[in-house]
Amino acid sequence: MSLTIFLLLITIGVSFGALSNERLFMRLLMNPYQTVHRKEYWRLVTSGFVHNGYGHLGINMFTFFFFGRIVEQTFMFQSGNGAALFIFFYLSAIVISDLPVVWRNRDNPGYNSLGASGAVSAIVFASILYYPTNNILLFAIIPIPGFLLGILYLVYSYSQSKNADDNINHEAHLYGAIYGLLFALAVSPGAGAEFVRQIANFRF
Repeated sequence: MSLTIFLLLITIGVSFGALSNERLFMRLLMNPYQTVHRKEYWRLVTSGFVHNGYGHLGINMFTFFFFGRIVEQTFMFQSGNGAALFIFFYLSAIVISDLPVVWRNRDNPGYNSLGASGAVSAIVFASILYYPTNNILLFAIIPIPGFLLGILYLVYSYSQSKNADDNINHEAHLYGAIYGLLFALAVSPGAGAEFVRQIANFRF
C-alpha cells in the first residue's frame, strides 16, 4: 500500500470517528489556548486528522489522493529514505502550517481550527514546484497549468482567511504552501532552477 493511501485511510477513519463523537472531536481539534497554556501539544498533529464535515474531508482527501502519490513517488526516486521523508513531510506540514495561527490566538480560548488543509497545501505546492506546467483539473473539469492554479489557490486562501468563520484554518493553506515549496527545494535543490526553466519555456 502506498503511504498516501495509508495516510488517507487514517485521516478518513479519525475524521469519521470524531464527527460521530463530539467529545473526541473537541479533544483532537486545534485550540491554541489549550495547546499553549495546558500543554496539549498533540493537537498540533491531531487537528490535521479531523474535519469540519464530510464535504471538507472529501475535498482534502480527493486532492491529497492525486497529489500525494506524485510527491511520494518523487521522494522515493530522489532519496533512499523516501518513505520516511514523505511521512515526515506530511506530519511536519500539519504542525508548521498551524504554528502562526496558534501563536496569534494563544490567549483566545474560543478559537478553534481543524483540517488537513495545511499538509495538503504543502503537498500540492511541492508537486507544483517539481511539475509546474502539468495541467491540473480545476473542479475536475477545467485544465489549468499547476503554477497558475497555485496563484489562484493562494489568492482564494488569503481571501477566505479574512472572511470565513467555519473553524477551517484557511491561513494554513498559505503557510502550508510556503513550507511545501521550501521542503521540496531542500529535498531537490536543483528543482528551483528547473521550475524557472519550465515556466520560461511555457506556452499556452
